[in-house]
Amino acid sequence: MSPSLPLAAGVHGQSPATLVLLTLGAALTAVVAGLAVAAFVRRRSRPYLLVAMALVSLVARTAVGLAGYAEMVSPELHHQLEHALDIVMSALVIAAVYLVGSSTADNGGHRPARADGGSDAGQHTENQRRPEEVNR
Repeated sequence: MSPSLPLAAGVHGQSPATLVLLTLGAALTAVVAGLAVAAFVRRRSRPYLLVAMALVSLVARTAVGLAGYAEMVSPELHHQLEHALDIVMSALVIAAVYLVGSSTADNGGHRPARADGGSDAGQHTENQRRPEEVNR
């Protein structure tokens, strides 16, 4: 009987191809996360913040991969950090989706649309009723 190997045997080696993929992944995820942060700064809403944070956690996951490649973290810690960041990313995306769904439900299913992406808090469209009109 051969000795058993763990399913995740640690970092996947230090081949040049791995370094290229990690570097490319880091650059692309940094660009996407930067765009998400810029969108949050423009929109200033909780769902945008949560999505930006989720994408920043993806950048952190890539950084963990690079740290594992450079042997700055042990294979066990590398594995644990990647799974923890997966959980963080999933939770942030689920929270963002929940917030978007709850904001339309709170508004009678209607959301005012603005070209600049801002909020029409305090302004009412023809499809919405003002609070003082609800009891009429």
